[in-house]
Amino acid sequence: MAKILVIEDESRVAELLKRGLEESEHAVKIADGVSAGLNLFLKEVFDVIISDVMLPDGSGFELCRKIRENNETIPILMLTALGTTDDKLEGFDSGADDYMVKPFDFRELDARINILLKHHQTFSADKIEYADLRIDLRTKSVFRGDVYIVLTPKEYNLLLFFVRNSERVLSRTEIAEKVWDTHFDTGTNFIDVYINYLRKKIDKNFETKLIHTKPGMGFIFSHENTH
Repeated sequence: MAKILVIEDESRVAELLKRGLEESEHAVKIADGVSAGLNLFLKEVFDVIISDVMLPDGSGFELCRKIRENNETIPILMLTALGTTDDKLEGFDSGADDYMVKPFDFRELDARINILLKHHQTFSADKIEYADLRIDLRTKSVFRGDVYIVLTPKEYNLLLFFVRNSERVLSRTEIAEKVWDTHFDTGTNFIDVYINYLRKKIDKNFETKLIHTKPGMGFIFSHENTH
């Protein structure tokens, strides 16, 4: 299942896309323009973006360029009534991965989405992105936006565990067993100490906090305020 952002101002087309994609077991969010689409993209994590070219408040090509400024790898598929070679080239130049001309067969759209997802998973095997956090698995480099963050090996492993289990409450016991390979001693606070180290480096100087404490339960890694 993929989480898909559909940017389409024609409500009938948007609803057909939503229904068809949900029948293929995808989760779908709809935006009706460039501004709404960009806002949703910046707030939530998506696996694929499908965008019309002709939008009421601007061009899907321009939206594509803005998305690429924040995320170089997310698959983007453009939908449009414009089918000339020049239009397609502009779409690819703006950063789109694929292009379909309306009207289209939904089965073909579904197949193309699956191909984009497989390619993205292969392409991203050495990189993890979450909100504005980026981890290069080959070099073990960590960035928030353009800011390079220096982590110790243990802090890096802790961050990796958080990112791979984002949006899920993690108990101190689970963190100790999975990151430290040890049973959690309730008489010590070493988990909290390391999480505070990590917070100072990846959250302190950034507006959006990623590590949140859930009193009595543990911690959750999320770009949304979970309180």
